[in-house]
Formats: sequence, structure tokens, C-alpha cells
Amino acid sequence: MATVRMAQYGTAHGHAPGKMKSMRDNPEVEVVGIYEPDADRRRAAEDDEAFRDLYWFESEQELLDEGTIRAVASEGSNAQSLAQTERLVEAGKHVWYDKPAGYDWGQCQRLFGSAGEAGLQVQMGYMFRYHPAFCKVTEWARSGLLGQPFSVRAHMSTMVATADRQRMSAFAGGILYDLAGHVLDAIIWMLGRPQTVTPFLRNDSGEVPAFKDNTVAIFEFDSALAIIDIAAMETLPSARRFEVYGTKGSAIITEPFEPGDRIRLCLDEARDGYSKGEQVVEVETTTRQDLYDRELAAFLGVIAGTRAPNRTYEHELLVQESLLRAAGELIGC
Repeated sequence: MATVRMAQYGTAHGHAPGKMKSMRDNPEVEVVGIYEPDADRRRAAEDDEAFRDLYWFESEQELLDEGTIRAVASEGSNAQSLAQTERLVEAGKHVWYDKPAGYDWGQCQRLFGSAGEAGLQVQMGYMFRYHPAFCKVTEWARSGLLGQPFSVRAHMSTMVATADRQRMSAFAGGILYDLAGHVLDAIIWMLGRPQTVTPFLRNDSGEVPAFKDNTVAIFEFDSALAIIDIAAMETLPSARRFEVYGTKGSAIITEPFEPGDRIRLCLDEARDGYSKGEQVVEVETTTRQDLYDRELAAFLGVIAGTRAPNRTYEHELLVQESLLRAAGELIGC
């Protein structure tokens, strides 16, 4: 395949170094350069091994006007990335867009609408789409192996430094807004649009009172409930967990779900090559970097026309809408 010329916009997102490594390591990608709008952040990033020896664009316009760049990794901060990504699409670039898709629902809808009209790919950076255990569990839920799913529980807490809590307090959803999209993406893929979303957004550490650091969201579907709980002060390493319960079986990814190389599967009777009762299903072990690499491979395949997108734009929008409902931003939806 011909080399795809790519660039990166921003270094503020937590996944930015890993996404750049994936691009630099992929033989189908030629990294043209990187742009960082914040001068202090740029100076710090220039010393980061991930960004060393790259060409740094001096302005956004220089990046946008470079006609040989077909695609850009959008890695700005959560407060800036939606507007940045929209300008990339307006410039005719495919975008590998790191989550979440901004706080302006109208602008998010406009972005995907414009991309669709222009025939451009905007792929959200929900890496667990490419995680073998998540793929297996969601496949089981969608295929009926587990019967009718009636309960999903996801725990994705972490430890957040004070400076990051202050930065993230700009969003009413706090830590839920920052992280929930990863597991919500899988839940929406299995169950569709929730009828009702009820968030509980608290500050219980008192460290940064404006930052919601202890959060739960309950999603109600036709015949299922999903619960996501995320806190910002869990002792590391985090005990992250993903569970799906159905009328004919259940599946739990062993904690923590990174690497999550085993699944506890329990079935009411033998079917599809699995035994009745409890069993452990082993899947390929992956690292976070492996998942970034697989994200990029999928993105490049769509651009080349050799594979279909893993998710439609309708799905991407539904995840973002549901996330904003959980963050208390879309009331009555």
C-alpha cells in the first residue's frame, strides 16, 4: 500500500504519545509533522521521546494548508479537540480523533455531518473496540450466546493528580466525562440507545471541590440496566472490571481488564462450542500500545477502501449523546 502522509494536532491528550508511536512505527504511515498550539506545552513535548526529531508546524494554518497530508491524529485537550477536529475536517483531512468528542452536542453533530458529506473518515479513539476480550464479550452478547442481556456493570476508576483534577473540573461530568466513553462505547454497541440516563456526580475527596471525582451513571434500556462507576482516587493499580449478564449466561473480563486476557464465561447449557456452567476462556494478551496500533490499522484500512469502518457515524454520535446525558449536559433527552 502507498504510504499515507499523516500529522498530529496537539499533545495535551493522555494518549498523544502512544498515538504518535503507532504512526511512527507503522510502515504505511509517513509522519509529516506535529502542531502544538501551546508554546509551553510544545517546549516540554519536544523533549519527549515520542515526539523527538519531528517537524513542528509553526501554525495551525500551516498544517491545514499542507495538501499532501491525508489524515491527522487529533490529540488536543478535551476542551479544544472538538473545534480542532472540525477545522481538520473542513480542510479535507481524515481524522483519528481521540475521545471524548467534545462538550458541544450541536457542534459534534455538525462535525460528523460534514465528514459524512465530504466522504471523510472520523474514527473515535475508543481502543477497547480492538481489545480481544471486549470483542469476544460484546460478540457473545450481540449473537445471543448469553441470551437477552439484562445487566452490564463497568468499573473504570483511576488516580488523578491534583493538576489534572483542576484542569478536568472545567467539565461538569468530571472523571465520568473523561473516561466513561470507553466502556459506554461497548455498552451502546450491545444494547443501543438508553431510554433514561441517571447520573450521580459527586466530589468526595474535597481536594478540588469543583471536580466530580466519585461518579456513577445508570443507563436504562428496554430490558436491561447498565451501571458505570468511575472514581478519580482509587489506589493504583486500578481494579478495572467489565461484566455482562444475560438470561442464558454471563461473561466477566478478568480484572484489571487491561490486559484482560481471560474471561469467566458461565452458560445455562452447552452451545457454540462452550460447556455448560463456569469456564475460563483465554484470549490474546495485548498491551495499550497494541490497541493503538490496531486502531490505526483500522483507520488506514478505511481510508484505503480495503475495509469498512468498525462503527458507523450514527454509533459514534449515539455514544457521544449518551456520554453527555451521563455528564448532566443533555437534560430530558
